[in-house]
Amino acid sequence: MARCPACHRFYCRECVSEHEDRLLCAPCLAASTGQPHQTKNRLAVIGHAARIFLGLLAGWLFFQALGAILMRIPSDFHQGTVWTKSWLEE
Repeated sequence: MARCPACHRFYCRECVSEHEDRLLCAPCLAASTGQPHQTKNRLAVIGHAARIFLGLLAGWLFFQALGAILMRIPSDFHQGTVWTKSWLEE
């Protein structure tokens, strides 16, 4: 556990960076170097949620179509009697 000397918040050792012989968190390091801290864009979060929704929708549609195709198979096929019929008789 490490504590940022600038904002006094606690961070794990992997979340702090050494800068000028001090351990600083990412927001304080960005502020001290003059670079703005990058935060998540709301539009990016909406994009990720839309991709997840579209993936789930595509999966649901696939299995819905697969179920419809399997329901069209005649029941004789499932009972094993379809092979006893002669194909020439039909």
